[in-house]
Amino acid sequence: MTDSRFTLAYSPCPNDTFIFYHLIHSNLDKEITIQEELKDVEELNQSALAGKYDITKLSFAAYFQVADQYEILDSGAALGRGCGPLLIRRKGTDFTIGTAKSILSPGKMTTANLLLQLYSGKKSLPLQYRRYDKVIHELANGSADLGVIIHEERFTYQDFGLEIVADLGQWWEETSTQAIPLGCIAIKRNLGKERKEQIDQLVKKSLQMSWQNPTQAQKYILENSQNKNLEVVQSHIDLYVNEFSESLGKEGKAAILELESRYMKLSQA
Repeated sequence: MTDSRFTLAYSPCPNDTFIFYHLIHSNLDKEITIQEELKDVEELNQSALAGKYDITKLSFAAYFQVADQYEILDSGAALGRGCGPLLIRRKGTDFTIGTAKSILSPGKMTTANLLLQLYSGKKSLPLQYRRYDKVIHELANGSADLGVIIHEERFTYQDFGLEIVADLGQWWEETSTQAIPLGCIAIKRNLGKERKEQIDQLVKKSLQMSWQNPTQAQKYILENSQNKNLEVVQSHIDLYVNEFSESLGKEGKAAILELESRYMKLSQA
């Protein structure tokens, strides 16, 4: 291991800032310097195509497209049950996948977008891509018929007069029996096995320290979160940061393989 300076990119969402707080702020390894950037998940996905960052948060759907350049860390993932994307519409409307002329999606390379395609059985849908926190507002004002929401928005959509058409995560769990693989932390393959294991252990340690003292990172998390309501932020962390975030384990790896298999079938259809 030679170079000890690395770029790390992750989202400003509460689950990521909770996990990475101590890695960035607590000097866990004096021999390593990490320069972090916080970006929307779809921007991270697009950046990975160009190999921009040494270590990056990615949608699993995007990872399948850059697996030749990156490999997944065992730690830091967003994967679980009851935490999938929601397909929603305005109350009082009856739009469905079959009748909608416009569907807002949080990004072409997001797992949410892939789950929508798998749910519909179609690669081609009337999609319009928006940053995740814009979907609810545009759907509420009538700019689109349906929308797919992720992150904090799943806790607030009802406040905007919106309702669920389909829980894409529930559909995934029912049809696959697997947990829902949403996002992962990936590291460039050319950094080598030893460096990968070192970074993996630091991410685990950072997460464990946040669990041990959950209020320490609170200011940092709220500063970066799109939603500033502490109750919503905490609900987000409670849902998306779990045992899979510490280690994928056999169950997590099986879920990823199932999603990759369905992704490949859809791509080849």
